[in-house]
Amino acid sequence: MTTFQFLLLLFIIVPILEIYLLITVSNVIGGFTTISLVIFTAILGTYLLRIQGLATLQKAQTSLSQGQAGALLEGILLLISGVLLLTPGFVTDIVGFTCLIPPIRQRLVNLFIKKIKIVNPSYTQQSNKPDVIEGEYKRDD
Repeated sequence: MTTFQFLLLLFIIVPILEIYLLITVSNVIGGFTTISLVIFTAILGTYLLRIQGLATLQKAQTSLSQGQAGALLEGILLLISGVLLLTPGFVTDIVGFTCLIPPIRQRLVNLFIKKIKIVNPSYTQQSNKPDVIEGEYKRDD
């Protein structure tokens, strides 16, 4: 399965699952309570994201100066978490709140670091060959 197929499947299944859960929960606890719960989780998620985001921003500034990408990936996960928490629905809220938990977020960052190859753009490969260009020349006086 390619990344495109996975994302397409994800964009089809998640909204259907969210709608199903919202209807099911509203049948059990009522429509007003369900809407209030969705709004409450968005507000709570925004508050927690603000707290976690400031701490991660300070951590990112120190680690990026040392050439580490972990804090940058944590920041990206926090951004994704914020988007998921602002999206109405229970599945996205669960995934968003899960990404806000620092030990889980750190495990996800470590998993991403193992999967991707980080290239240092300032690194240049040293060559053992001398800088000599062979050729012939003729001097006209």
